[in-house]
Amino acid sequence: MKRSTSLRLAWIVCGALAGAAANATSAPAVPESSSAVQTVETPRLIVIAHRGASGYRPEHTLEAYRLAIQQGADFIEPDLVATRDGELVVRHENEISGTTDVADHPEFADRRVSKVIDGEALTGWFTEDFSLAELKTLRARERIPQIRPGNKRFDGQFEIATLREVIALAKQHSRDGRVIGIYPETKHPTWFAFEGKRIDGSPIRVSLGEKLVQTLVAEGFTDPARVYIQSFEVANLIELKRRILPKAGIDLPLVQLYGDFERDRPYDFVYHLAHGSDLGAIYGDLGTAIPGGIGAGTGYAALTETAALSWMRAHYLAGLGPSKSSLLPRVALPAKRDADGDGNALLATRNTGFVHPVLGRALQLGLQVHPYTVRAEEPFLSQSANGVVQSALGEALQLYALGVQGFFIDQPDIGVAARKLFLEHSRIDRRPMP
Repeated sequence: MKRSTSLRLAWIVCGALAGAAANATSAPAVPESSSAVQTVETPRLIVIAHRGASGYRPEHTLEAYRLAIQQGADFIEPDLVATRDGELVVRHENEISGTTDVADHPEFADRRVSKVIDGEALTGWFTEDFSLAELKTLRARERIPQIRPGNKRFDGQFEIATLREVIALAKQHSRDGRVIGIYPETKHPTWFAFEGKRIDGSPIRVSLGEKLVQTLVAEGFTDPARVYIQSFEVANLIELKRRILPKAGIDLPLVQLYGDFERDRPYDFVYHLAHGSDLGAIYGDLGTAIPGGIGAGTGYAALTETAALSWMRAHYLAGLGPSKSSLLPRVALPAKRDADGDGNALLATRNTGFVHPVLGRALQLGLQVHPYTVRAEEPFLSQSANGVVQSALGEALQLYALGVQGFFIDQPDIGVAARKLFLEHSRIDRRPMP
């Protein structure tokens, strides 16, 4: 590398580190005597391919996962939903009209139906109304073609993948000292287990957590260094820790995903409160760690407080996955800006400079923090607090500098480059000054 390039990269890293340090004042420091400090002295920084290399290929396809592995990702992330015959397939949602060509199949026209999932009314085609064999006749499409027009050239080429196929891919590419892991998310677990119905009106009654663990065991993929299980809901993670994983004789790290801290609520809270469920039987004494207990107003914000995090850490939690915009809040710009000079003004926000204190609390407790999602396209970017447009590389560097151990990213090659820069330029240079 030329010296000028090296210096330029060093300035990039130093700028990210300085900005992170200045912005992190709202997060409590980890005491030097804390045992949590010892657990992160030699951290393993990971790059998590969000739905595969979804910035370059249609998401959740084997080709997106394969490219992510080629680009250096450590973990590939499959979102899991169930078929009519009980297989787990990989889709962002169980409604598939936006990610497949199902609407072009006249033989499935009568499968189009309206359902309410997690309180949201949706009309389309749903995986639970198809057998795996039927889903395999469909082909994937780019979900956001207006933002990723280049991915449209792959429309119609790739099948819907199964969890078993994703595991096989991770195994295939784990060689020569490199180990690929998976980071599955159970999608709408309360709905699939209790509320959901198939098109014929029959209840689904599928435990996604149970199916996931059964598949991992059957495929011999149970190394806790290679699997994280994540969910936006709480009850299914507690059930995994209490019953499903011990029954299978394995233990895997569980990650609590967070929606918007101030606006969103775990859907299982909503469902069980509305149905008068025995909260103590489901959540144990989690309610004692939340002021006022689990009630109608309990949202993700309550789960960012130290007492709740401590309870979660003690009972099921290995890490948390907050949204990037909740961890580093943004405000709207007065007018959108054209940051990349293509004539379209799509940059809409600026970071406030505030770092949510949940980061410091989690790190002090020895929890891993894996924010989502770093993306390179202009609509997903933001200005830094001082008005400089941040690239995906800059965001990734800032996150590492703040202390996260990994992040979800749609362009894994950028995440790998950020990690390399961060580690190279974070080492203290002990050479004497000229």
